[in-house]
Amino acid sequence: MAYDFTKFKNEAKGVEEWLKKEYQGLRTGQASPAILDGILVEAYGQMMPLNQVAGITTEGARSIRVAPWDNTVVKAIEKAITVANLGVAVMSDSNGVRVNFPELTSESRATLMKLAKSKLEDARVSVRGLRTDTLNDIDAKEKAGGMGEDEKVRLKGELQKYVDASNVALDVIYDKKEKEISL
Repeated sequence: MAYDFTKFKNEAKGVEEWLKKEYQGLRTGQASPAILDGILVEAYGQMMPLNQVAGITTEGARSIRVAPWDNTVVKAIEKAITVANLGVAVMSDSNGVRVNFPELTSESRATLMKLAKSKLEDARVSVRGLRTDTLNDIDAKEKAGGMGEDEKVRLKGELQKYVDASNVALDVIYDKKEKEISL
């Protein structure tokens, strides 16, 4: 009997995407518009994502320009970015809001590395949970008489290969972020 690992593969891919998204929010020394993705601005009587009330572009290696489509929300944008406590300098001018990224200190780099490592470990725990769920499903199918002991051992070996591949992919994502932080 052939076991379908599609569910495991899709969920493991989801964990990789989650880790990438989490790492986008980690501030490095470089300006990245992705750091502003989770910011909500109070505009027009409701909370709206920043990218729905303004255009966001990089102005250089350490600066982002947030250009609102309606100048009445400039102060709300400035306040929302400041309250988010991203460790950036926020200034408004006639064209919108400028977000400056200060140079990282060795202490802040170490803190970011710890946080990145913590997120990596969270992702690995998620993959281990997926592995456990799949192993339980394989064991249940064996007990129900759907497969023999040899087939179960073979499937567990195949599952471990997928787990190892997923962990390698997570490590590649972490290594890339580690290089960004240390630059």
